[in-house]
Amino acid sequence: MDNIVDSLNIAYQEFIGAAATLLETKESSAAQQAAATGAALESFKQQWELFIVACDQAEEFVASTKQRIGSECLVDESTGSMAGESGQQSTGLPPISAVRLEQISKALRWLVIELQHGPGTASAAFDAGFPEDAAQ
Repeated sequence: MDNIVDSLNIAYQEFIGAAATLLETKESSAAQQAAATGAALESFKQQWELFIVACDQAEEFVASTKQRIGSECLVDESTGSMAGESGQQSTGLPPISAVRLEQISKALRWLVIELQHGPGTASAAFDAGFPEDAAQ
């Protein structure tokens, strides 16, 4: 995580430096400095693009971490490990095994694929993966 923060900070500092250079060059620009202004503008554009890439990487890291934490909490809650550890009251529902939770997750993904691509595309895989559900 520190690498991502450092990368984002460096990209931001370089972007700000390029913006300052562009503004300084533009202010002192004369006819003979048009090339310098163009080069400063190009540098500014490149630093802007690198800054966007660094922001995207940081956003992807945050999203994946958020998803991982959410998944871990869901598994902990469904298997009952949080109720025993933190003293929370049980809901009265039997805990779901982590294996069954993964099966349900896969079934949901197949259903989403079927909804996106039309009927019949995912039902065979769904039925094959969950014989107890296919019998119903």
